[in-house]
Amino acid sequence: MEVTGTILVVGKTKEFGSNGFRKRELVVETEDQYPQTLLIEFVQDKCDLLNKFNKEDFVKIGINLRGREWINPEGEAKYFNSIQGWRIENLEEGSDSAVDAHQEQEQDTAASIKEEEEEEDDDVPF
Repeated sequence: MEVTGTILVVGKTKEFGSNGFRKRELVVETEDQYPQTLLIEFVQDKCDLLNKFNKEDFVKIGINLRGREWINPEGEAKYFNSIQGWRIENLEEGSDSAVDAHQEQEQDTAASIKEEEEEEDDDVPF
């Protein structure tokens, strides 16, 4: 799923617990007929994707919906939802600030293939 909108807040990275769990929050306002203000969480290594983005940037964000059940001390089930970001791209004109872990991996793979092809070209016998 994707969300498009204007950044209202880029939060700071917060660390939780002794195992180093990291979380960073981003608030975006959509441009729908009835605009929505959405809190999107980026966790662990995805926190760093937000480093290049600022308030008022117009962005497209790849998201996943997450849900979980929690049983309180009285034995009642409570349910929680969150929106988790995994990709973000700046949509403003003239901007090349697309940040996507998958895209970065594809670029690295393409560079490796190109290097291999160049090495193979050097071995031509004629």
